[in-house]
Order: sequence, then structure tokens, then C-alpha cells
Amino acid sequence: MIYERQEGVPCFACTEYREKTKDYVVLIPIINEGERIIRELKRAYRNRVAETADLVICDGGSTDGCTEEKKLRKLGVNTLLVKQDAGKQGAQLRMGIWWALERGYQGIITIDGNNKDSIEDVPRFVKKLEEGYDFVQGSRFVKGGRAIRTPILRLVSVRLLHAPVISLTAGQWFTDTTNAYRAYSARYLQDERVKPLRDVFMTYELLAYLSVRATQLGYRACEIPVTRAYPKAGKTPTKISFFKGNSELLKILFWNLLGKYRP
Repeated sequence: MIYERQEGVPCFACTEYREKTKDYVVLIPIINEGERIIRELKRAYRNRVAETADLVICDGGSTDGCTEEKKLRKLGVNTLLVKQDAGKQGAQLRMGIWWALERGYQGIITIDGNNKDSIEDVPRFVKKLEEGYDFVQGSRFVKGGRAIRTPILRLVSVRLLHAPVISLTAGQWFTDTTNAYRAYSARYLQDERVKPLRDVFMTYELLAYLSVRATQLGYRACEIPVTRAYPKAGKTPTKISFFKGNSELLKILFWNLLGKYRP
């Protein structure tokens, strides 16, 4: 099924392999993740994550065969969404958020599809949502979390720059603010003072904005321990280029501090 472009939501194709089975959904944005997403889904399958939340792939237009239907069905994926419009991660997430809210999920969990994160921890996020939290940030730096082979530049920039600025903006201390492994309640995302479905969120703006808006509005937020492990060898799996990507993140960080993304 094709959903035509509408305000704040890109045009996208939707292939549902199963009906909605859970109250919560895991949105996994990917583009050409190859075997990394397959390994991640295998971990989810082994740990029965789909018994807690529906798994949905938010594809940016992969051409490497990683979204082949037979593979996804076998590994328990509920639905494949494929963006057919402009934008990067932010557009993929807006696509997924709109679809998930239309489908009636009570909460949304997001996780990168490059097999760095502990997808087996999804039930912990669901538990916190059920306890009444509206924003749940996964952190490798809190007690019980694990940061494995984190590149030193990434570690320093998160701990000494990104986390302090996001925490200042949010009015609550967060430790792992670039980590896309987090959860949101439907009531938070549907608040008219939030409005995540806007075309201003094309790349990484949405993650930064949603990290701070919850506590600004008085919603309950917390962190839970997760694992983020970088590979032993080979290229670091990331879509952020060293110069252009990091300079864009800095701009987003300070625009967010100044309230540029508020509706």
C-alpha cells in the first residue's frame, strides 16, 4: 500500500506481514545495513522480542537486499515501511511514528538497525512505559549499561559536549544523548505542544528535540541501562561523516538549545 505525502509525513510504501499484535512497537530505521540488520533481527528472534512489541522496519530505500521479504518474515518482522520521499533518519522516523500512531500503539521504541544496540532489552523499555514514563532514554553509561569499544572521539563528544547541552536544554540530566535507542509514549508524541510530524525534522533534529521536549512539558523521563558495542574490526557503522556530519550535529544541538524546533 502506498501512502501519499501529507503535511509532516513523507510518501511511503507499507507492506504488512502481520496485523497489529502488541500495544508497543519497535521502529528500526535502516538504509543498506546489509548483514548488520539481519544479525540484529536474529538476536531479536532468539530473545523473543516480538512477544513484547511488534517489529517494524523503517527503510530509507535500501538497494542491498537486506529488506528481502522472505528474510524479514522468517525473522518475525511485522511490517516494512519504505520511504519514497526526501529526507534521512528524521523523515524515516516521522513516517514510522505517523503509521504507528494511526495503528493505535500506546508507545514507540526506536533503535538503530546496525546491530550495535542490545535489542534484547526492548522489554525494559516497555516496562518503563507501562510504569507511566513518557520518555525513556537508553544509556550505556548508567549503572548496568555497557559501552564496548566506543571510539574515543565519540565518547568524549557525548560525555563532555552533547550530554551536558541536551541536559541543560531538557532541565534533567541525561548521559547518553546521541543514542537513538529510546522510547516514547503515544500521549507524549500526540501532545499539540510537541508536534513531531513536521518537515523541519529531516536528519537528526527529531532525536535531539524529542530528548528535551518531554521534560520541558512536565512529562516523566528516565534512563535505563543498555549495551552499545562497536565492532572489533572494520569500518565503524555510522551514517555521520566526520566533518560535515558532526558539524551538522553541533548546529542541531545549539538550535535545539535556543528552542528553534518548538512548534
